[in-house]
Amino acid sequence: MLNDIEIIEEPDDSLKESYVRDVFFVAINCGKLLLESGAETYRIEDTMMRISNTYGISNPQVFVTPTVIIFSMNEHSLTQTVRIDERANDLGMVDVINNLSRDIARGLPIKSAIRKIEKIHDALVFPFWLMVLSGGMTAFMFLLLFDGSVADLPAAAFGGALGVFIMESILRFTRVKFFTEFFASFFIAVTSFLYVQYGPGLNMDLIIIAAVMPLVPGVLITNAIREMIRGHLLAGVMKGTEAMLTAFAIGAGVALIFMLI
Repeated sequence: MLNDIEIIEEPDDSLKESYVRDVFFVAINCGKLLLESGAETYRIEDTMMRISNTYGISNPQVFVTPTVIIFSMNEHSLTQTVRIDERANDLGMVDVINNLSRDIARGLPIKSAIRKIEKIHDALVFPFWLMVLSGGMTAFMFLLLFDGSVADLPAAAFGGALGVFIMESILRFTRVKFFTEFFASFFIAVTSFLYVQYGPGLNMDLIIIAAVMPLVPGVLITNAIREMIRGHLLAGVMKGTEAMLTAFAIGAGVALIFMLI
């Protein structure tokens, strides 16, 4: 249990404006972090509404798309639109914000919530080397899952790590995602071809399939389906289209190698 939890009381009139702005700050930053981390739009709207209601703000209005948050506290003349340009799949961050939301529901004071938000903002993202290593390990495990040959394991692991390395490196210079997946899958296919053609590799297809798995937009596809089921048709269609284009880019990069050979 948190040591600084206390019962939330209605603030004095002299502190009312400051208090409302603090609640607005916490709610909209929680929503922003969730959207940047790939959370579903209905989860974001529900979290922001719950935070506002817990702190005594009535009639808040939230509208979220995969790229924009519009948040209003109508009775206090507060409205803000936040555009999200960079998004990723960070389920760890989603879990952190969910836990913060639960702490708020249990009575976390507004000032403590602000301090937690600031700490989350200052937290380090996963280091680059860890993401590359995770890509290699993921491809390694998928090749075992597909009952691949032991001789193909090094190529699958190297290809998975190479794909993540290329994708994350390009994203540091440009946010045009679909080119990153295209070039990553292209070089994965090149590596797999060379390993089978001039090395001990046995099954080029399985190596490529395992190595591109870290690039596959699995979370995006799942979220698109969940959005559609929950009735958020705009978000569902947008995420489904993004997943389709990402899958097309991956397939095009691999197909180009098969065309050349």
